Amino acid sequence: MSEKDLKGQAEQLRKLHGGEMLVLPNVWDAASAKVVAEAGFPAVATASAAVSAMLGYPDGEGAPWEEMFAAAGRVARAVSVPVTVDAEAGYGMQPRELVDRLLEIGAVGCNLEDSDNRAGGLVDAEKHAGWLAAVRSAADDAGVPIVINARVDTFLPGSGIAEPDRIAEAVRRGRLYREAGADCIYPILVRSKSDLATLVAELPGPINGNTGDELDLATLRELGVARVSYGPLFYYTAMANLKTAVQELLA
Repeated sequence: MSEKDLKGQAEQLRKLHGGEMLVLPNVWDAASAKVVAEAGFPAVATASAAVSAMLGYPDGEGAPWEEMFAAAGRVARAVSVPVTVDAEAGYGMQPRELVDRLLEIGAVGCNLEDSDNRAGGLVDAEKHAGWLAAVRSAADDAGVPIVINARVDTFLPGSGIAEPDRIAEAVRRGRLYREAGADCIYPILVRSKSDLATLVAELPGPINGNTGDELDLATLRELGVARVSYGPLFYYTAMANLKTAVQELLA
């Protein structure tokens, strides 16, 4: 895909964060990507947990980045809509290398998380914001305005953030990442309607949410969430259906 085409897709993906709520049923391979695109969804997003599981590795950068990017490249080649890649914490790449790798496979967006997959817990927020700013600068230099979805992991069990402090820390981090050039802030696994409402009110720009007990699509739309993603949910569902089907063969 030419730089002009990639730029057009990146701009299209960014616009999708400013209108009707963008719903992204995350995919893990070319076949699942085709199903989502042919259903009429305007963009396709990968989920690292699903892709790594499909490849036989644990999530959290347990798979070699080469295999993760090769899988994402097959997704991008399979569809004509914009593709955004869950790039985990960036695999230790320098910003320009990360941008170049994404563009090489035809991706125009990425998730970048602030979990420290090696040491555990979260990375330093200011340092991560500086790294995100460098990714934004590298994308600008490449001529393609890659859409950065900055994941804020304060609500994850292993974050090291005490429950009473999670909202305040998510707001602090989200604001830093937005100022650094992130297009969308993703406080992953927020399950409470009131918590998410606070984050939507306190954080500038588009917010990525997840569905849950209190949070169906209608509620997320009502709260003003711009983007909804499902992580490995559909992969797990597909594998559970496969397991049931093959076990029935033995019954």
